[in-house]
Amino acid sequence: MNMQSVTISQALVEAHRHIEKIDARMLLEYTLGVSHSFLLTYPDHVLTIEQSQEYFHLVKQRTDGVPVAYLVGKRDFFDLTFKVTRAVLIPRPETELLVEWALKLTSFDQPCRILDLGTGSGIIAITLAKHRPQAQVVAIDMSDEAIAISRWNAENLGVNNLRFLAGSWFDELSKEKFDLIISNPPYVAESDPHLQQGDLRFEPLIALSAGKNGLSSIRHIIEAAPTYLVDSGWLLLEHGYNQAGECRRLLRDKDFSNICSYPDLAGIMRVTGGQKNV
Repeated sequence: MNMQSVTISQALVEAHRHIEKIDARMLLEYTLGVSHSFLLTYPDHVLTIEQSQEYFHLVKQRTDGVPVAYLVGKRDFFDLTFKVTRAVLIPRPETELLVEWALKLTSFDQPCRILDLGTGSGIIAITLAKHRPQAQVVAIDMSDEAIAISRWNAENLGVNNLRFLAGSWFDELSKEKFDLIISNPPYVAESDPHLQQGDLRFEPLIALSAGKNGLSSIRHIIEAAPTYLVDSGWLLLEHGYNQAGECRRLLRDKDFSNICSYPDLAGIMRVTGGQKNV
C-alpha cells in the first residue's frame, strides 16, 4: 500500500497489523484532529501526505512501546481531560477509585481543606477541586516539571481553588491542617520486573518505585499525616496489589480508626484509608 495516499479505513487497517485497534483509532483521531464519529462517518476520507507520514510515525512509536497517552499528550481521567508528558505518570482507572472515595467523604457545598501529595499531572487535586468548589486544595510534588504540567491543567480546566507547592511530601507545609490527605505515591518495589515492561518502561521511575518493598513512601506519609490532619480527618492512599494488609497495619500503629480497603474493578485491593482518632 502507498502510505503517501491512504483513506481513513486503509490507514486503520494497516495500523492494526501492528498495534491494537483502539490505539490505532486514537492516534488517527489525534493526527487528523477529529472525533471517533468522524472516522466512522468518513472512512473514505483521504489523508494528506503530511498526515499520513505523521500517523505512521506515531504507529511506529507505539509499536516500539511508547504509551499512547505520551504520543497524543493527553489522557482522560474521571470526567476531565488532562495534559500528560513523560515527566508524569499516565492517569489510570484505579486512581478514580481514590477520587470517588474522597468525594464521598466531602460535600459539594461545604468548605474543607484537602492535601494531595505527589500530585503529578494534578489529576486527583484538580478533579477534587473541580467537583468540590468550596474546598481549598493544596497539591505538592517534588518535580518542577510535574508542577508546571499540573498548573497548566488547572488553568485549562478553570480550577482556581487550588494551590501548588514544590517540595517533598510535607516539607513545605508549616502548621497547616487538612480535613483530607490523599495520595497516589510511588509504591512499586525497586526490583519489581514490571518496571521493565509495558508502559512503565517510559514513565518516571521516581513516581513509580519506592525502596526495596515499595512501602517507603507510604510508610513516611502514614507516619507524618496525623500532624497535618484535623481531628477525625481522613488519610486515603492508593497502593500496590499486595500492600493493603501492610497499609492497614501501619494505619493501626498510628492509631487511625475506621480503617478499610477497597478493590479496583479487577477485584484487587487498591486503596486503603483511615480516620485520625480524636
